Amino acid sequence: MSNDLLQRGKAIKLAIFDVDGVLTDGRLYFLEDGSEFKTFNTLDGQGIKMLMASGVQTAIISGRKTPVVERRAQNLGIPYLYQGREDKLVVLDELLGKLNLSYEQVAYLGDDLPDLPVIRRVGLGMAVANAASFVREHAHGITQARGGEGAAREFCELILRAQGSLEAAHAAYL
Repeated sequence: MSNDLLQRGKAIKLAIFDVDGVLTDGRLYFLEDGSEFKTFNTLDGQGIKMLMASGVQTAIISGRKTPVVERRAQNLGIPYLYQGREDKLVVLDELLGKLNLSYEQVAYLGDDLPDLPVIRRVGLGMAVANAASFVREHAHGITQARGGEGAAREFCELILRAQGSLEAAHAAYL
């Protein structure tokens, strides 16, 4: 883990996650009746919970809109959920105004072109290992894990480590 990423992680007050390809493996599953389902990684969920317990706020911004994501956000206690929003930079600005935060205090984890404007604007903009190559080229860092396979946990633990609270988060379970 680079010193640059750790330095950027120190200032983070809000962590934002994309959904498809970040909190999921990026595949879309449709049933015959038109309903949709997604699979989420429990390691990612625990990482998000640890991050929130340390005082970092969390949000989801997704271009798609599904009840499954709303349920996942509720289960994890993520207070800010924006679905069906293609222009994620507009959402970021709305959220920063609401929370009175600066770009430098935000971390974002994404995987594809709609995420890129936010990745480039925030203090810590990261891409998952299997993100589009153009997105990986412009991110501050790239997770070792793929989307839906622990990338969000890695991202959360990076922030916790940067802020000196990872050991305490782990110690709570000893």
